[in-house]
Amino acid sequence: MQVLKALEQRKSIRAFLDKPVSEEQINTMLDAARYAPSGVNTQPWSVVVVSGESKKNLQSKIEAAFRSGDKGERDYQYYPTEWAEPYKSRRKACGLLMYSTLDIKREDKKRQMDQWAANYRAFDAPVMLLFFMDSGMQSGSFMDCGMFIQSVMLGALDLGLSTCPQAALADYQHIIKPELDVGHDKILLCGMAVGYEDTKALVNSYRTPREEVNSFTEYFR
Repeated sequence: MQVLKALEQRKSIRAFLDKPVSEEQINTMLDAARYAPSGVNTQPWSVVVVSGESKKNLQSKIEAAFRSGDKGERDYQYYPTEWAEPYKSRRKACGLLMYSTLDIKREDKKRQMDQWAANYRAFDAPVMLLFFMDSGMQSGSFMDCGMFIQSVMLGALDLGLSTCPQAALADYQHIIKPELDVGHDKILLCGMAVGYEDTKALVNSYRTPREEVNSFTEYFR
C-alpha cells in the first residue's frame, strides 16, 4: 500500500471481528515501526502486547473499576484543563458524531456508559497494545513515541488490520502496571486495539472530518 493512501485510509475502528491476530503479524508491525525517528536515536518506547486470557483478566478489572465510579488517573495530562476554541467545538462535534451515528440520546446515560466502557475492553479486539516510556524522559520523547505509534498503525493497515489508539486506557495505569508487572518508573502513554474491522458494525460507518491544509498552513516565500 502506498504511504499517502494509507495515511488517508487509516481510521479509528471501534468494533472488531472475532478473528485472531498472530504474534507474527504483531512482530511484523513492530519490526517496521522501530524505524520511526527519535531524538538522538533514544528510541524511548516500549510495548506490551496483551491477548487471550491475560486480556480478559485485565479488561475485566479495568471495566469494573470504571463502572464502580473509579475515574482513574493518568501519568500525565493529556487534555487541557480548560477548553478553548477551536478545540472545544471539535471535541464536541467528535462526540456528537459517534453518538448520533449510534442513535444514543443525550439522556440515555446507560447506553453512553456502555459505549464508553467498550474503551476498556479495547473494543473487544483480539489484541491490546500498551505503549510505555521511562518517566525520566522529557517532552521530546512524547513526540518520538507519537511517531512510533503512528508507524505501528500504518504497519497494521498494510497487513489488512485495523486499529484504534486509546488514550482512555492510560486512565487506569494503577491497575495495568501491577497486573502486567510494569514498574511505576514507566509512563503509560496509551493503548491500542488491534484486529480485523467489523465492516457491518454501525460504529465503524462514520469518519471524523479533518481541516483543509490551507486552514493550518502558511507559506513564506
